[in-house]
Amino acid sequence: MAIAQPVARPVNPRFSSGPCAKPPVFDLNRLSDAPLGRSHRAAIGKAKLLSAIEQTREILGVPADYKIGIVPASDTGAFEMAMWNLLGVRPVEMLAWESFGAGWVTDAVKQLKLDAEVKTAEYGEIVDLAGVDFDKDVCFTWNGTTSGVRVPNGDAIPADRAGLTLCDATSAAFAMDLPWDKLDVTTFSWQKVLGGEAAHGMLILSPRAVERLESYAPAWPLPKIFRLTKGGKLIDGIFKGETINTPSMLCVEDYLLALDWARSVGGLRGMIARADANTAAVSDFVAAHDWIDFLATDPATRSNTSVCLKFTDARIDDGAAFAKAVAKRLETEGIAFDIGAYRDAPPGLRIWCGSTVETSDIEAMLPWLDWAFNAEIEALSQVA
Repeated sequence: MAIAQPVARPVNPRFSSGPCAKPPVFDLNRLSDAPLGRSHRAAIGKAKLLSAIEQTREILGVPADYKIGIVPASDTGAFEMAMWNLLGVRPVEMLAWESFGAGWVTDAVKQLKLDAEVKTAEYGEIVDLAGVDFDKDVCFTWNGTTSGVRVPNGDAIPADRAGLTLCDATSAAFAMDLPWDKLDVTTFSWQKVLGGEAAHGMLILSPRAVERLESYAPAWPLPKIFRLTKGGKLIDGIFKGETINTPSMLCVEDYLLALDWARSVGGLRGMIARADANTAAVSDFVAAHDWIDFLATDPATRSNTSVCLKFTDARIDDGAAFAKAVAKRLETEGIAFDIGAYRDAPPGLRIWCGSTVETSDIEAMLPWLDWAFNAEIEALSQVA
């Protein structure tokens, strides 16, 4: 017997974990002020880039003595740039609890060939931060986009550490509190919490990181696109909008629109509240249904952006096939796009609950998730 479908539908079915949903106010016509066909080195281009940097500082509360730069190749480029420029002078600890953190481990060990101590945790868990030696340089992700696990706070990072902390915060910035005094390098990309366009990364450096850059020369050659110093001094223009390569001014305009929207909903506090409300709606649904659970085992470390779920029903023999089928039903009905778990993660679903998503859309989608689950269970029973 066919299972009745819910009536209400999400207005926006885009729950992808990257690129993520655009801000609710997005309209292509609102990008008409982009200086297309103009040099990014012209006064208007540099002013737009500098405005993006200054507004990022204002909304995130980045200290005045920290440097903020727009760099190539999204968060990946920003974090690689930091690793290649800064690592090698001190022992290194690499922390990983999901696929992107594991990627940084590979780069450190196999590409840079550092003698790194690697600490890992399974998907859904996090390493023991109390056991990390922060007198070494430490690389980690603040929020595991593919595991739904985040660092709960910066308490484990000592203020008097000797090493640098390099933090990939790409799905955390603008939706979580980041303790800037505990972070020496922070990277993120526009296409996550702010729903911006891809290919541009943000690199934020503490004074300690700048000191390292100006006092240490890596043993390996650096490609031009990675170089942050010249003659032993920081290339300060990078942090004033004079980008290393040519940025898309259309993407910059889109980012400026997203920053304006973020300010309109209450800035950082408002953005965090929106993500928390979305995640609370999912949490209430999980509590009311015994066939689904969070992948993150500890509520204190559960992400409020990349919410990862697993099916727990004993009738499911092939978890990957079942999750794929549920996601396909929801996509076919136009209810939820791109919510399958990341390819390297355990089978399940990944629902983006970041700040650009409306809670009303999450609430409208969840009854359909119930429908899709039961429809797929019924299909399994008919096969049996």
